[in-house]
Amino acid sequence: MDYKSGLIQDGNPLENLEKQLICPICLEMFTKPVVILPCQHNLCRKCASDIFQAANPYWTNRGSSMSMSGGRFRCPTCRHEVIMDRHGVYGLQRNLLVENIIDIYKQECSRPLQKGRHPMCKEHEDEKINIYCLTCETPTCSMCKVFGAHKACEVAPLQSVFQGQKTELSNCISMLVAGNDRVQTIITQLEDSSRVTKENSHQAKEQLSRKFDMLYTILDEKKSELLQQITQEQEEKLSFIEALTQQYREQLDKSTKLVEKAIQSLDEPGGAIFLLSAKQLIKSIVEASKGCQLGKTEQGFENMDYFTLDLEHIAETLRAISFGTDEEEEEYIEEEDQEEEGSTEGKEEGHQ
Repeated sequence: MDYKSGLIQDGNPLENLEKQLICPICLEMFTKPVVILPCQHNLCRKCASDIFQAANPYWTNRGSSMSMSGGRFRCPTCRHEVIMDRHGVYGLQRNLLVENIIDIYKQECSRPLQKGRHPMCKEHEDEKINIYCLTCETPTCSMCKVFGAHKACEVAPLQSVFQGQKTELSNCISMLVAGNDRVQTIITQLEDSSRVTKENSHQAKEQLSRKFDMLYTILDEKKSELLQQITQEQEEKLSFIEALTQQYREQLDKSTKLVEKAIQSLDEPGGAIFLLSAKQLIKSIVEASKGCQLGKTEQGFENMDYFTLDLEHIAETLRAISFGTDEEEEEYIEEEDQEEEGSTEGKEEGHQ
């Protein structure tokens, strides 16, 4: 309903005050005693007791001196969680200020309206706005209905329209409060969903990291194993080369000494002395010449090409790692098995 601001210029302060004294549960003016929640919002004690009992159906006031929690519920205005002690609702403080304001308000409403406090018609300044034009949907005065712009309109008593619209507005407020509760429930569900999503994501990341760490461990172990094979082959070949080198050095040293001895023998002027050692010297040189036929390294002895790895198929498998289902993994394994069987059959046919 659209009340024109031109007809009600200042408004009624008591009406504005009344809006602040409405309980969000029963949508009526607070009834004594008013309780004040920790979030500074107010409720009728009966309304607070009703929502408290609804939230804590098994709660009973034992009346004992035991220090225990009496239960909890959410403020209908701000959704703040209110935790009660063993006294329940009766442990909440009374808002004496609001109670006094309500008393003053009721006293003022019971007095007759003074001149100037009732909205007056702009067209007829001495006439109060006391009827409601149903056609134009606006409050007006009796003079406007008899002589003015609303003489052809359908009107109704202002108070009856006021009560009807007030009831409709109260119903709208109830629907809006209920809608707010549903929205708050959805928000809570979404927040829970967000939290669970984060937790599940964290678990999935940890699980993925553990699996890749396992792969890294396997690769490192395999790398160390293959490097050890190369190192062992290297040591064996170097050991063989060093032993063969030592044999040739010994042979060279022996030959060098024979050459020196032979040269000294050639310098001997006496034939008899020369002949005494020449035959044995010649025999030693011939034997030393035969000893030169020591072992040798084969062609390509230094080659290490047979330690080459073909990791292309493994690299393709690693690149294909993805978040697939178990069925997809089984299909992939079956395809690999079929490829291996096909390659084996081809090799057997080639040998035949």
